[in-house]
Amino acid sequence: MVRGEMDMLICPICNGIKEIEDICPDCASDMVDQGKIVDYLDDYSPYLEVMMTKLVDGDSDSATAHQCIHIIQCVDCGKIMTKEIQEAPY
Repeated sequence: MVRGEMDMLICPICNGIKEIEDICPDCASDMVDQGKIVDYLDDYSPYLEVMMTKLVDGDSDSATAHQCIHIIQCVDCGKIMTKEIQEAPY
């Protein structure tokens, strides 16, 4: 890598490197990933540039904090929450 060149950052959940390991705060069951929140905006949002979609993901700091916002859902009670996933160097 060239000195000063920024590492490429990726979401470990989107890229299958890690899995969500959260417990539901209501019923203590497992929470599962339902994908990036921006993928639910419209039919074409999964195909848009990642940095552009970070401008409309509901978190004003996600682009500068290098976070990917995911929807997680409880397997038992159905509770839906968002989770900030820290992007990591590729």
